[in-house]
Amino acid sequence: MIKSKLLNSLTRTLGGIGYRMTERIWRLGAGARLFFLTIFYSGESFKRFHLTLREIYFTGVMSLLIIVVSAFFVGMVLALQGYNTLQKYGSSEAIGVLVALSLVRELGPVVTALLFAGRAGTAITAEIGLMKTTEQLSAMEMMAVNPIARVIAPRFWAGVISMPILATLFSMVGILGGYIVAVPLIGVDDGAFWSQMQANVDFRLDIVNGLIKSLVFGVACTMIALFEGFDAPPTAEGVSRATTRTVVISSLTVLALDFVLTSFMLVI
Repeated sequence: MIKSKLLNSLTRTLGGIGYRMTERIWRLGAGARLFFLTIFYSGESFKRFHLTLREIYFTGVMSLLIIVVSAFFVGMVLALQGYNTLQKYGSSEAIGVLVALSLVRELGPVVTALLFAGRAGTAITAEIGLMKTTEQLSAMEMMAVNPIARVIAPRFWAGVISMPILATLFSMVGILGGYIVAVPLIGVDDGAFWSQMQANVDFRLDIVNGLIKSLVFGVACTMIALFEGFDAPPTAEGVSRATTRTVVISSLTVLALDFVLTSFMLVI
């Protein structure tokens, strides 16, 4: 009797693990399929480029406030923390290099992607999930309108275009915040702040690599948000769970991709 119960319990446990693994693999394949279909039908969406421009405003411009405010305070904190550390070694004038490299290489793309996933990504998932719940996507198919070309592709390219721009603005505003703390408040020399930054920040190794990161993060975060909304069960609970998954999966994906990209960039 006890062996039978243990065997049944083990069978149910293995069956549950197998089911969850199968579901994860299926969702990965479905997401890849949606990505390739989005690329394939992008030509049709570009014919109505005003749809993409509208989504750029929705995902990019509407995210400017949280990006700018966050960048300003991140730059200020970096300057304070950096100065506290550098002055112990007599290198307080290198605070500009520390702020610029930290923002351009890592914090700019990563924090922008996390904020983008929390603000724009959840909005995209909720919007598409609601369209699926109210059967708007099915209505498009009934009218011979491809929902991927009409709904998915414009939002995808809007996210891909918006992310590098937002990351660049994040780095610029962050450097401004660091300058305000380092020069007027702390008293670091103005010329040393900018000259050392210009001498040590490389265009290809630092700025271009940061833009590449933000572009990859834009593709990942936008695609995850689109897939979660497109795959959400047509119920209020299903849409809410899809929105939560968007934030969680996007955040973990960004952090994992950051490690992988940084590893390749340092080797190359």
